[in-house]
Amino acid sequence: MTGRSPANAKRQFLLFVLSGGVAALVNIASRVAFSYLLSFELAVLAAYGVGMVTAYVLARRFVFVASLQSVRRSFAAFALVNLVAVLQTWLVSIGLRHLLLPLIGMTALVDLIAHGCGVIVPVFTSFLGHKHITFRQSGQ
Repeated sequence: MTGRSPANAKRQFLLFVLSGGVAALVNIASRVAFSYLLSFELAVLAAYGVGMVTAYVLARRFVFVASLQSVRRSFAAFALVNLVAVLQTWLVSIGLRHLLLPLIGMTALVDLIAHGCGVIVPVFTSFLGHKHITFRQSGQ
């Protein structure tokens, strides 16, 4: 038993979504900048790294504050959980950009829409991974 009430769990998830939203904005803004130098596919991956570091700092500071994990251990676990999330983000972004959006005739803001949707997809899997692996409390 972790002693967490449903209200605390909801608050924690809300803080995760808010901090993740900030990290997502950093991710998308950096992808736009990287797109001047890299292909869309590589820019998505490079931006994910920037967003991931932002997400780690915010999650450790504001969401999973009771974690007793060391920075080294929690960042390694964070990166591992994010391997799943980056795969989800990349597949959704590329699939939308190259398949679905052209299929429905979308021509405006295709990169932004595709990448934005890709960033949103792993919210729930990332929360569960970070709660139970990255920032787990002892006894969890």
